[in-house]
Amino acid sequence: MVDVLLGLQWGDEGKGKIVDFFAKDYDLIARFQGGPTAGHTIYVGDKKIVLHQIPSGVFHQNAINLIGNGVVLDPVTLKKEWATVTSFGADVKKNLFISQRAHLILPTHRALDKAAELSKGNQKIGSTLKGIGPTYMDKTGRNGLRVGDLLDKNFTTSYIKLRLKHQRLLDNYNFQEDITSWEEEFFEAVENLRELNIVNGEYFINKHISQGKKVLAEGAQGSMLDIDFGTFPYVTSSSTISAGVCNGLGVAPQHIREVYGVTKAYCTRVGGGPFPTELENETGEELRKIGNEFGATTGRPRRCGWIDLVALKFACMINGVTSIVMTKADVLDSFRELECSTAYSINGVETDEVPFQMERQRPVPIYKKFPGWNTPTNAAKSYAELPDTMKTYVQFINQYLGVPVQYISNGPGREQIIRVND
Repeated sequence: MVDVLLGLQWGDEGKGKIVDFFAKDYDLIARFQGGPTAGHTIYVGDKKIVLHQIPSGVFHQNAINLIGNGVVLDPVTLKKEWATVTSFGADVKKNLFISQRAHLILPTHRALDKAAELSKGNQKIGSTLKGIGPTYMDKTGRNGLRVGDLLDKNFTTSYIKLRLKHQRLLDNYNFQEDITSWEEEFFEAVENLRELNIVNGEYFINKHISQGKKVLAEGAQGSMLDIDFGTFPYVTSSSTISAGVCNGLGVAPQHIREVYGVTKAYCTRVGGGPFPTELENETGEELRKIGNEFGATTGRPRRCGWIDLVALKFACMINGVTSIVMTKADVLDSFRELECSTAYSINGVETDEVPFQMERQRPVPIYKKFPGWNTPTNAAKSYAELPDTMKTYVQFINQYLGVPVQYISNGPGREQIIRVND
């Protein structure tokens, strides 16, 4: 049995805390896509930790953690992350397993990412320059190196061959930066990676499923950044939706049971690309300030706006979402009036569908207004304690989406999650 937990917006929905909350009920936590920009923030006691590649169940000693074949792995980032989580008591050598088929991010992938982004000028997509896109390009171009290749005595030869190909591309960009130090730390990190549990991931996870173990598949980024269904070309390079679980872990569709979708009570986006409900005014600034909306990995300020129910319903549809987790509901505590986008106007025509090319068609959101609750909610322990105006807001979202909000996060702490049906 596999349950899935993923983001329904443009990422940064607070998935790390939610996976950490659910992890105690699962035997295996598995990342199925994405790279080292995941930035899943969790708290161990009062200490904040940002996980980039290691699954968010790493601090639960009863759980095994798997980095699946759909992930692109940066050994340098993993080495640093390993040191951090170990300092907080996690036993990475015991509890972390890595699929042989996961592709490696090389130093030249990072260089290509930077060179390509610089060449775009004002058309930048907002890449974090971690080498993720170029690594997925090598994967689909059948050129990449994988974690299992580290166990081959000819790995260095294979690396040099791919590096030479990348160098020709970098020459076309006239990229002059010296990446010698990047390569030195890469090969140091590779030695560390060889010490971890490298496994045949699809057999590993299916063995656990056949033994009746409970698996939680953890997504990165958000559904609106999906390579097929997101706001192309301002998207990531992998399948961020529930379908990505199957090819990102090697599990069959019939094993998937629940799909938990995570959304903020409002909406944010980092980097370039369409964002219909963006508020480029004082209200947007207030959301950013109260919500501390800065990238966990990059520190970049997030663009902020009201919740977009058109995009959210689209995300629920393509993921087959069965339950919704609403995060950062407490950020709205001080707003006297709230708004939800319930439709778009495109060239004067109203629609409740996400358009094919959002950037070109420029949908204008049509809003429904709600009174705010103007009272702190971060101390609430049950749904009954929440203000009626907040319940009205949540119930409207339930009705619009046709999917129940089952959990509400009302603060950053592990214990600050309310089960709606309790």
